[in-house]
Amino acid sequence: MGAKRQRIIDQGPSFYGNSPGSSFMYTAPPPPYSYVSQPPPFPVVRLRGLPFDCTETDVAEFFHGLDIVDVLFVHKNSKFTGEAFCVLGYPLQVDFALQKNRQNMGRRYVEVFRSKRQEYYKAIANEVADARGGSPRRNAPRAKSSDEAKESAEHTGILRLRGLPFSAGKDDIMEFFKDFVLSEDAVHIVLNSEGRPSGEAFVEFTNAEDSKAAMSKDRMTLGSRYIELFPSFSEEMEEAISRGR
Repeated sequence: MGAKRQRIIDQGPSFYGNSPGSSFMYTAPPPPYSYVSQPPPFPVVRLRGLPFDCTETDVAEFFHGLDIVDVLFVHKNSKFTGEAFCVLGYPLQVDFALQKNRQNMGRRYVEVFRSKRQEYYKAIANEVADARGGSPRRNAPRAKSSDEAKESAEHTGILRLRGLPFSAGKDDIMEFFKDFVLSEDAVHIVLNSEGRPSGEAFVEFTNAEDSKAAMSKDRMTLGSRYIELFPSFSEEMEEAISRGR
């Protein structure tokens, strides 16, 4: 699907993201690595103690100044554990990320640890299995209540998407809804205050019947991320889009 997380897996040790940009932490390109028998370390850290309403945007703001390639929230039995993995754009950025250890996100302090490629891959596999119904407690009461609320919501022809890979583009979203007739103008990717993708988007369908039918894609995967869908309306969409301008 073109998701950056899938490219990380497919390309193996050769992928380390783009070189750091002109953030305040970097005034010159880092020296080349001189590893003889092994590649540079995979640039991933693990976070623990995150607020349970934490979003990918919150993690990106917590690591302000670093290049965020991917954020993977860890769930168990469909419930957020307060842990996440964050893949950075370059190995040297891991040291800067570790300086955020025990700093606050909201009212909670967050622990930041070094991690490994294998731990990140294992977490991806677990999330995909859970999204496909691999968890024996997938139909927990809380999730059922959320589903009932979605089913009873009024459809206006607009859906809100949450949990998108930061690298997802309009073509990826159109492919996700390939059973429906959509144009690029009907897909709106929400940006954060820094002009970067927030992990959310809005899609305008031809009519309310199509948007209701498209809810069958709720919690299906785009790349290796499962996507949550919510009935929405034009006012909510316009407000979200305007925040990123």
